[in-house]
Amino acid sequence: MAIRKIVQYPDPILKQKSKTVTKFHDRLHKLLDDMAETMYDASGVGLAAPQVGILKRAIVVDIGDGLIEMVNPEIVEKSGEQISPPEGCLSIKGLQGDVRRAQKIKIVGQDRYGNPMELEAEGYLARAFQHEVDHLNGILFIDIADRVFRPVKEEEEA
Repeated sequence: MAIRKIVQYPDPILKQKSKTVTKFHDRLHKLLDDMAETMYDASGVGLAAPQVGILKRAIVVDIGDGLIEMVNPEIVEKSGEQISPPEGCLSIKGLQGDVRRAQKIKIVGQDRYGNPMELEAEGYLARAFQHEVDHLNGILFIDIADRVFRPVKEEEEA
């Protein structure tokens, strides 16, 4: 495994649509392993392949309950609405945003071997999945946020 460089906004790759994964081989497995290691190293909760410069439909998510890898993810059901907590992004340093997301989703895709998988998620996990799937479609949180802001650092509040 290796830590990869995280692509930073405004790199144009972040605005491109990712391609469907058709080959489930060792290179894909290495990409998923590297993405997880990169996400953990950066203290993130999710990472999409375009964020490491690869235009493939692959994401990793871990909100603290264990790693979830998904290839060719697609959100097939949405319900409810949430707007907090503010979202950030490993590819957009120093900004956060208030983004309206579905409270509950159903997401389908494949595992690293090409086997079908389906998950239901709500709350923070649903938010993380929606954020990462947006990356695969060239959508950044700053494109859809109701409000984008720089968070106040604790030392600035004093």
